[in-house]
Amino acid sequence: MEKDAESKGERIAKVLARAGLCSRRDAEKWIEAGRVTVNGRKLTTPATLVGPADEIMVDGQKLQGKEPARLFLYHKPGGLVTTAKDEKGRRTVFETLPRSLPRVVSVGRLDLTTEGLLLLTNDGELSRYLELPATGIVRRYRVRAYGRITQDRLDKLKGGVTIKGVKYGPIEAVRESKTGDNVWIEVAITEGKNREVRKVIEHLGLVVNRLIRTSYGPFHLGSMPKGAVLEIRGKALHEALPGYFKS
Repeated sequence: MEKDAESKGERIAKVLARAGLCSRRDAEKWIEAGRVTVNGRKLTTPATLVGPADEIMVDGQKLQGKEPARLFLYHKPGGLVTTAKDEKGRRTVFETLPRSLPRVVSVGRLDLTTEGLLLLTNDGELSRYLELPATGIVRRYRVRAYGRITQDRLDKLKGGVTIKGVKYGPIEAVRESKTGDNVWIEVAITEGKNREVRKVIEHLGLVVNRLIRTSYGPFHLGSMPKGAVLEIRGKALHEALPGYFKS
């Protein structure tokens, strides 16, 4: 990953994301809302460039220096939403995390009923890198669905599929086993569009009744209990993501 070395500084939205406060998109919203100041002046544009000597404040609190990137694996149970606050009052992932964790953002989202591996990081830029389809990181899921399906029909997903005007890229799907009226399918995707796996499987005429993410790139759910958090530390993290940490 190309490191920023602009002599004029970095965009403020990127700096806030790298500090783990929020995503770039949220940073832009914060700036529009007047929550961010630089050297005592309220910002009006996320295109503002800042350097090491600039004093950045968010909601009146001084932005601290960037911490080293950290990454956590979390086994998300069903019934939690992946958002900081929920307008419907539902319990969120972040309400269940150990208090010892730093402020973190999620790498993408898992919807309310989806279980399995969710990545969390204190570095908004790392989150963005892991989410980008261009990075080509494979996400794997196990799907239990009601109905019948043949491997031949699943193989057609390798060429991608368009559903209600939305085009989904190549998808690998393997029929694993059948239990009663349900079938288990292993699915691998690289785009990670909103509710992609669920929408594609239901497009085939099946009814998804369980969805588990088992891996995200080099990171695997394994035997982690539900609700457990595991940090990928130092050298192991750098070795797992050489494309991001290369000099």
